Amino acid sequence: MSLLRYESQVRAPLIDGTKDYHQITEDICRPVESKPSRLWLIGFSISVALLLFGILSVTMEVIYGTGQWNLNRTIGWGWDITNFVWWIGIGHAGTLISAILLLFRQGWRTGVNRAAEAMTIFAVMCAGQFPILHMGRVWNAFFVLPYPNIRGPLWVNFNSPLLWDVFAISTYFTVSLLFWYSGLLPDLATLRDRAKLKWRKTFYGIAAFGWTGSTKHWQRHESLLLVLAGLSTPLVLSVHTIVSFDFATSVVPGWHTTIFPPYFVAGAIFSGFAMVQTLVLVMRKVLSLEEYITIEHVDVMNKVIILTGSIVGIAYLTELFMAWYSAFDYEWFAFKENRLNLNSPYGWSYWLMMGCNVLSPQIFWFRKMRRNLLVTFFISILVNIGMWFERFVIIVTSVYRDYLPSSWSTYYVPTIWEVGFYLGTFGLFFTCYFLFSKYFPVIAIAEIKHILKRSGENYKSKMSKEEEDTVTQFGEHHLHDHH
Repeated sequence: MSLLRYESQVRAPLIDGTKDYHQITEDICRPVESKPSRLWLIGFSISVALLLFGILSVTMEVIYGTGQWNLNRTIGWGWDITNFVWWIGIGHAGTLISAILLLFRQGWRTGVNRAAEAMTIFAVMCAGQFPILHMGRVWNAFFVLPYPNIRGPLWVNFNSPLLWDVFAISTYFTVSLLFWYSGLLPDLATLRDRAKLKWRKTFYGIAAFGWTGSTKHWQRHESLLLVLAGLSTPLVLSVHTIVSFDFATSVVPGWHTTIFPPYFVAGAIFSGFAMVQTLVLVMRKVLSLEEYITIEHVDVMNKVIILTGSIVGIAYLTELFMAWYSAFDYEWFAFKENRLNLNSPYGWSYWLMMGCNVLSPQIFWFRKMRRNLLVTFFISILVNIGMWFERFVIIVTSVYRDYLPSSWSTYYVPTIWEVGFYLGTFGLFFTCYFLFSKYFPVIAIAEIKHILKRSGENYKSKMSKEEEDTVTQFGEHHLHDHH
């Protein structure tokens, strides 16, 4: 009967070293309870500096309008909407790791889910700013909220993609925040009970919502996580589908493609997992969590990256084929002249996108490369550069040449304030992430303990020995009966 408690011996352990429950609590709480390291302070200072530059850039845009950006006659969506779609994509892996993998009972999610969920929330916070500031008159942003009819017969325009984005982002943010916070409760209570300073006891006491760890609390906690996982799963698919409708429902050559919804979703998970890899690799080193975020975790996430990267590659080729097969001159021109032609003003960006997104992840077919941390880190950054260029290619190369050559715009280069706004969102993202990694456990203590006796290295080796003994005994018994 004891065999049923453990998973297959073929699988590598998800927790290295000889760990017990107490040791897990000590290891994961250590970064929160100790003083911030020098590396943390340097990183945090750089993030705050970027955030301040972003605030300055946004202030310039609010005072002087979107004329501060280099948008022109045909390019009405430039860096701003490119960055919006990119940040929303980054936020996708967190919900996938939390929700879908929780429903499928995947043990490997426990090492990375907390960091991925936090990443989702901060990325969605960054993304939400772009459509609002793109309006120009920011003070009119409340007109996109469909609250009841108290302003006469004036209602929001439900045909507007801007409105779809508002619904998608607000729903996604709310559910992700609930998911992340619900999972934190048991760990916040642990920090509250261990706190020695009064302010920490008060802060974690309020944050833990009176968690006592009773059976009733655990039962409700698990039920809530399952309900939220059920709600989040369709959200993973719907949010980026709605973002893709911003383009796919138009009649602009290069945009009105029916493959956009699945292709955007695969691309979002692709870029999201790459960002999780970047953050997790740095985090496991800086916070000394190598035994909890193992090479096995990195390996599995690289498999997801190669799967979604290949789907994105197929989508690019399908899009290209359909443009040619449709025999619609303008559509084919958008691809042949604006993207494929290296001599066209933006041809280089299309080939850069192809190299980063389709070719670079193929190295992960080799197990040795999937488990190489340096290669993984490099490829994860390349993928996110490629995914940014994908959005740039879709937006800019489709609109910079209109139907009339007389209205073709000049080469689009962003202004310092457009770049500043983008860098400012990086500042916001990393400022939030540094604060999160300092004041909250970056790995779910309770969930790691849950898989310890099934996937811990010392338990697996003990299990192997038990299994061998059982087999030996069974063999001897069988032999005895035979005689």
